[in-house]
Amino acid sequence: MKTAKSLKFFVPILFTFFVIGFFWFTKITAVKFYPVLMNFLFFCIFFCSLFAKETVIQKIARLTDGSLNEPIKTYTKNLTYIWIFFLFVNFSISVYSLFLSDKFWMLYNGFVSYLLIGTVFIIEFTVRYFFKKRHNL
Repeated sequence: MKTAKSLKFFVPILFTFFVIGFFWFTKITAVKFYPVLMNFLFFCIFFCSLFAKETVIQKIARLTDGSLNEPIKTYTKNLTYIWIFFLFVNFSISVYSLFLSDKFWMLYNGFVSYLLIGTVFIIEFTVRYFFKKRHNL
């Protein structure tokens, strides 16, 4: 039983190293489409949620806070628009990076993109704190 738990931990790590090694030694460039695909997928999820009863962010907020009052619904809807814009820009730059040098592709898709996502999240977290304080939530 203990070996099964160890395997559950090590198999994903070994698989990750296998994939990295496979693409490193075979020089297959299809891996460069992964960030494009992921950015497009998240953009589509957020965008399509605008046409649903609740956006993705509203669903997450409902799971964490329970019921949503009107100011929070408006805030989360507007936040969805911000993330959609950001995800579209991030997707566009990822597509553009396919046609540039490998160094730029690695720098943007492996570092800058994540730094920007974290920055947007930190800014939103700070704005959310003051929003809740202003509305006594």
